[in-house]
Amino acid sequence: MFGVILAGGSGSRLWPLSRELYPKQLINFNTEKSLIQSTFERLNKFIPSENIISVTNTKHHANVKMQLGQAGENSIILSEPVSKNTAPAIALSVKYIIETTEDDETVLVVPSDLLIENDEKFIQSIHDAQKYVEDGYIVTFGIKPNYPETGFGYIRCIDGKVQGFTEKPDNQTAEKYLQEKDYYWNSGIFMFKVSTLIEELEHYCPEISSLIRNIKCSESIPFNEFDKMPNISIDYAVMEKSQKIAMVELQSDWKDLGSWQSIYEVSPKDENGNVFVGHVLDKSSKNSFVYSSSKLVATIGLEDTVIVETEDAILACKKDKTQEVKQIYETLKEQQDGTQMVHKTVYRPWGFYTVIAEGKGFQTKLIHVNVGQKLSVQSHNHRSEHWVVLSGMAKVVLEGKDHILSPGHSIDIGVKAIHSLQNPYEQDLEIIEIQKGDILSEDDIVRYEDIYGRV
Repeated sequence: MFGVILAGGSGSRLWPLSRELYPKQLINFNTEKSLIQSTFERLNKFIPSENIISVTNTKHHANVKMQLGQAGENSIILSEPVSKNTAPAIALSVKYIIETTEDDETVLVVPSDLLIENDEKFIQSIHDAQKYVEDGYIVTFGIKPNYPETGFGYIRCIDGKVQGFTEKPDNQTAEKYLQEKDYYWNSGIFMFKVSTLIEELEHYCPEISSLIRNIKCSESIPFNEFDKMPNISIDYAVMEKSQKIAMVELQSDWKDLGSWQSIYEVSPKDENGNVFVGHVLDKSSKNSFVYSSSKLVATIGLEDTVIVETEDAILACKKDKTQEVKQIYETLKEQQDGTQMVHKTVYRPWGFYTVIAEGKGFQTKLIHVNVGQKLSVQSHNHRSEHWVVLSGMAKVVLEGKDHILSPGHSIDIGVKAIHSLQNPYEQDLEIIEIQKGDILSEDDIVRYEDIYGRV
């Protein structure tokens, strides 16, 4: 069996914590592991790591690779150069499997943003689906609804065979589905033989089928070829049209962590039904969710309210309006506002940086380099940099010469100078970086060597 983790989403409904360059699947929501780490470990209990494929976006590749770490060292990460929804992503992973094995493999596709705690029952449900897969069906996994949810898709199933799909019904329809026995939530988990999916794609979405033949699968997918793909979900492309769809009820617990209300529902609550994360001071609030990442958040008398504070943005809304956060995200994107794109603190495989101050022609960052790590050998076409060591020891390679800097010492990096910042020592390194130039963009990096494979 092969496992495919869909990890290319933007997590727009979990803004401002989830950003385009650091989406929800990479975030630790007050738990020990991020969503993608938990998903990988769940699959790895019954699928070898070399058979697990994570499909993500090019801009998330380094972070996905870093988070999977040693456990995912032998796994595959396919990076889409542009997001095209789930049907092209699944087709891409299937093409990779075809290129690497001659067998008609079974493939299990899972989203990276589900919370499932009962792994034993999850694995049992996968085994229950195998008989349908062997008979040439694409299996979807349904969740028995326990309340009228309008944010999920629904599946109508009778005797294991799918009769139809409904996408996010209104409340009255959701109430009706709750009363009837043959409607289930769509979990977003699919299972099939490679040959079955290829056949159904050729029949119902020949455009994807034709384009995927010309793509050679590797960790970097050619933009010109993949950009031709239609932007379409697997539900619209195949599932809602095919006559070969079966459903198995998922016996394990299941939570789609797609909104702040869903995060609230799975979090431990105090005696007043509140969830407080971070530095929060409250008086007399009830059934509310307050998340603080950097500042004190003081609240008084809230009811059914969500507040999320980050370094550069604050969200406040009624708990039953959290599905509409996506509209805020899309508006920020249209306005080209940086707060939908990236946090002031950005994580990299070597550590992280925080933007301290910025203005016309300058930007100041705090850069933290973990023990034994190093930034790529690089240059910049539009900016110079001045580095001051705050703590630890820095090894700076500048135009082929090594410079060892202790706290208080500094160095200038000129425009187009080839350089690298390294920490081969036993203490974390922190420096202040002051950038000067007309263009101060993360795109202004020319990489020559990189231990994280970003060249």
